Amino acid sequence: MADPKGFLTTSRQTPKRRPVDVRIKDWKEVYEAQDFADLQKQAGRCMDCGIPFCHQGCPLGNLIPEWNDLIWRGEKREAIDRLHATNNFPEFTGRLCPAPCETACVVAINADAVTIKQVELRTIEEAFSNGSVVPLPPDRLTGKTIAVIGSGPAGLAAAQQLTRAGHTVAVYERGAKPGGLLRYGIPEFKMEKSIVDRRISQMEQEGTRFRSGVNVGVEITGAELKSKYDAIVLAVGATNWRDLVVPGRELKGIHQAMEYLPWGNKQGLNELTEVPPINAAGKHVVILGGGDTGADCLGTAIRQGAASITQLEIMPRPTEERPTSQPWPTYPMIYRVSSAHEESGERIFSVSTEKFLGDEKGNLRALQIVESKFENGKFVKVPGSEKEIPADLVFLAMGFVGPEKSELLTQLEVELDDRGNIKRDGSYATNVEGVFVAGDAGRGQSLIVWAIAEGRSAAAAVDEFLVGETQLPAPIEPTARPMMV
Repeated sequence: MADPKGFLTTSRQTPKRRPVDVRIKDWKEVYEAQDFADLQKQAGRCMDCGIPFCHQGCPLGNLIPEWNDLIWRGEKREAIDRLHATNNFPEFTGRLCPAPCETACVVAINADAVTIKQVELRTIEEAFSNGSVVPLPPDRLTGKTIAVIGSGPAGLAAAQQLTRAGHTVAVYERGAKPGGLLRYGIPEFKMEKSIVDRRISQMEQEGTRFRSGVNVGVEITGAELKSKYDAIVLAVGATNWRDLVVPGRELKGIHQAMEYLPWGNKQGLNELTEVPPINAAGKHVVILGGGDTGADCLGTAIRQGAASITQLEIMPRPTEERPTSQPWPTYPMIYRVSSAHEESGERIFSVSTEKFLGDEKGNLRALQIVESKFENGKFVKVPGSEKEIPADLVFLAMGFVGPEKSELLTQLEVELDDRGNIKRDGSYATNVEGVFVAGDAGRGQSLIVWAIAEGRSAAAAVDEFLVGETQLPAPIEPTARPMMV
C-alpha cells in the first residue's frame, strides 16, 4: 500500500486551473502543472482498504491501488506498466473521464476521494516524457485482416489490441484525421490534439493502418469490406443527435453542438484561413443541455468572444451533496462546475423551450421558455412562468440516440435493438458472421472509459473468432452497466 496514514494526514489537492482572464484568451489546456512531489502525496492517500471499490467503479478494472502505491514510491516505469495493463489510453481518460472510480473510492465514504484521475494522467505523462511509451509491434503476423470502422476511443482500443495480437488492422475514419470525437468533438482546451497525434503515431509504428477521409458505405461498400477483410469491427459511435422539434426550429442560427464544435477546434488549431461559418463572436448564445457537450459549447463560445451565454437545463439544479437515493459507491448526480462554467455564462435549471422566435428575415432573435417541474413521471409547465430570452445563436446539446442509420448498416444487414443501437450477443458479435460492434454504437451514448473497455473486450472476441483462442483481456461483458442510478 501507499502511505499508511496518508488519507488521514494529507488533504485532497488537485492541480490548479490557470487564471480565467488568461486562459480564455487561448485554446490551451486549462490546468497548471502539479509538482510531482505533491502528486506523490496525493497517491499516498490511497488506503489499504479490504475491498478496493474503485475497481468496480472503473469498467476497465484499472489496478488503481497498485499504481498509486508505485507512484508514491517514485517507481514511474513500473506504474505505467500496471496502468497500461488495463488501459490503452490513460492520457484520454485522465483528461476526459468523469472518474466514477473516485466516487467509489473507500476514502470517499466520509472524506474526499483519492485524486485517482490526476494520478492516472500524471503517470502516463511522466511515461511519455521519459520515453517509457514505445511501440509494441507483434512478434509475428497471423495473416488475418480486420477493418475497424471508426477511430474514436472504442475503435482505437480494438485496433491497438488486435494489431498487437498479430492481425493486420485497417482503421477507417470519415474525418480528415483519425480520432473521431476525440479530435472533432472535444475542445482543444480540454485535450490538445497533439495528445491524440502522439498515440496515433505509436499505433502506426506498431502496424495499425489508418484510412482517413473515407466515408464507409459510400466510397467502400459493406460487401467490399466483407470480401476484403476476415472480420469487421463497427465502432461508429452514437452520433445520431437528439433534436428539438418545436415551432421555429427552421430559423437561421440554430445548430446542433456537433455542427459547431469541430469548427471551434479548427479555429483553436489555427487550421482556418477565414472566420468559421458557425461563430459565436459578438452574439447572444443559448445552449440547450446542461451536460459535458453543453459545457464544451460554452467554453468554445467564450473563447470566440460571445456577447452573452445562457445554458438551459430541463432538470432541476442538483444538490451539492450526494443524495440519499444515490449512496456510495454509486455515481451521484450532484452539482458540478466545469472549467468553462467558471469562465462565464449563466446556468438556468428547470426550464424548457416552447418555441424559437425569429425576425422578418428568418433569423433567430429569441427563445420563449417556461419553467417546468417533474410530476407523475413527466415534465409539466408552471403556469404564468413564460418569458423570452434574446438569442442570435442556439446550440442543441441534448445528447445522442444511437448510431446514424447509414448506408453501411443497411449494406451489412446488421440488426438493431429496440433502442436503435446495433444488436450484439455476449461476444460483441452482430447477427452477421464476422461483424462485431463495440462502444457507443452497441451500448448507446456512454463514457469514454466504457468505450475503451468495450474496444478491448471486442478485440478479444474477434481474436478468438479468427484463431480459435485468445490471450487478450476482456474486461467487460456487453450487458455490463455502470454503477450509476
